[in-house]
Amino acid sequence: MISKKVEVALNQQINNELASYYSYLGMSAFLETTPFKGFASWMRMQAEEEQGHAMKIFDYLNDRSGKVVLEAVDQPQTDFSSPLEIFESSLGQEMEVTGQINEIFQLAQEEKDFATLEFLGWFLTEQVEEEKSAQDMVDLLKLAGGSVEALLRIDSEAGQRSSEEPEA
Repeated sequence: MISKKVEVALNQQINNELASYYSYLGMSAFLETTPFKGFASWMRMQAEEEQGHAMKIFDYLNDRSGKVVLEAVDQPQTDFSSPLEIFESSLGQEMEVTGQINEIFQLAQEEKDFATLEFLGWFLTEQVEEEKSAQDMVDLLKLAGGSVEALLRIDSEAGQRSSEEPEA
């Protein structure tokens, strides 16, 4: 059995992950209206990863005899000024999620819920990769500045991203 406090926190994280999914989908939707189809693909793939994260927690709660409680997700932003703005938003979002996971980890420590600590280890490792991936894109886009050629090259490379999520 899982403690009520940890159950509530994990349910909130399901909502947070689904909000991230929706946010990335909104970013992808915007980018689909631009010439940056590679960035659109990158964001769509990121959305799918966030949905997968929500489902990992969903399944974990069920495995621990917890009750999953789904909440409404706010409408995402779908209008941006540039790819750089989008990736800066992505980085901020990933840093926020890292903080959320850290808080649940601390709560699980306080509750002496060692199974949840083990479970959250995967998410902590995943967040390091997520932040690095977004930061790398921000750095490249800043380096490109206003160069259309550089932006199109980065967009093309972003479109080559593959979905290789580490095992739980």
